[in-house]
Amino acid sequence: MEDPIVGSDEERRGSAAEVLFAFLKLGLTSFGGPIAHLGYFREELVVRRRWLADHTYADLVALCQFLPGPTSSQVGFSLGMMRAGWLGALCAFLGFTVPSALILLTFAFVTPAIGGMVGAGLLHGLKIVAVAIVAQAVWGMARNLCPDRERSTIALAAVVAMAFVPGSIGMLGAIVLGAAAGPVFCRGETKPVGNRVTVPVSRWMGGVSLLLFLALLVVFPLLAEQSQALAIVDRFYRAGALVFGGGHVVLPLLDAGVVRGGWVTHDAFLAGYGIAQAVPGPLFTFAAYLGAVLGPEPNGILGAGLALLAIFLPGFLVLVGALPFWDQFRSKSLAQSLMRGANAAVVGILGAALYSPVFTSAVADLRDFVVALAGFLALIVWKAPPWLVVVLSALCGVGLALIA
Repeated sequence: MEDPIVGSDEERRGSAAEVLFAFLKLGLTSFGGPIAHLGYFREELVVRRRWLADHTYADLVALCQFLPGPTSSQVGFSLGMMRAGWLGALCAFLGFTVPSALILLTFAFVTPAIGGMVGAGLLHGLKIVAVAIVAQAVWGMARNLCPDRERSTIALAAVVAMAFVPGSIGMLGAIVLGAAAGPVFCRGETKPVGNRVTVPVSRWMGGVSLLLFLALLVVFPLLAEQSQALAIVDRFYRAGALVFGGGHVVLPLLDAGVVRGGWVTHDAFLAGYGIAQAVPGPLFTFAAYLGAVLGPEPNGILGAGLALLAIFLPGFLVLVGALPFWDQFRSKSLAQSLMRGANAAVVGILGAALYSPVFTSAVADLRDFVVALAGFLALIVWKAPPWLVVVLSALCGVGLALIA
């Protein structure tokens, strides 16, 4: 059954400009992370603008949650493509991504100018709020992705793997082992397949896109020694290629790539991650901040551009590659069990990152812990918006610095 978009053939098509303005509005107003973004998308594009049917939107979301990469950006890219072809897909990406990228780029340039106790306290408060944000992500993901003993055990095994093999190798190994354990321990009931998601992508084009996705994973590490620019592209591409289960999972991947690699300090990394929670748009635009503050050149605007494009590219390649084969693949119980195991391992990876570097780099005493705990409770119990928690935690950091 195909019913990708409501209305007649003429109503199904739109202009690239229409897509750009719709997603620019979303890029300026979509606070709260990937799950909240999907709610904004549905309200604006399904309910208000009636670009597509609700059940088709649900199928599209299911596809993007299944794949590695930034879920909300992948959904937006697909919606733009469905509405106005490839140019519409590009406009959807630019409209949703550029506002938050510019804000974070500005923060990267302004932060070094803030000195003294106020500046130090502000940065410390942003590091503390990262503890609350990541703890909330671990809590929510564990409830959804590890609801039974089998998947909880896989998550624990991933933490153990990270304890003995830190960095990107440990993360990749944990995801692979989790996926391998899925068919053994997490078969469960096969979910029914809904309506088809149709976009202008042929099987041939999808196959080429998947091959390119895999080829770049191999080629970029081989070329990384040739120049610093290629090294930046390599590390951010690998981070974007291994993100399963939500945008917050990019935190340990980027930490392994740029902090352990000596390009960005722990303090600058966590401060940028904290401020990324307070801006609208995709969390992956954190890469723009990191690219700007890198120690080795190219950094600044050029570094931000390289990092931003490299981290989004793999998610879009694998999305285009999966679209023509999605209906057949998602109906198989093996595919669903593989992802159950991989997603459980991702929870463990993010849990390990919650301890190090997030907690160990931010919480120095009981007062810091109180601020972090208050932020966590504000998010979980009081349902406070993340931007408000970020602002209050930053102010608390300044206050602690002034009374120290």
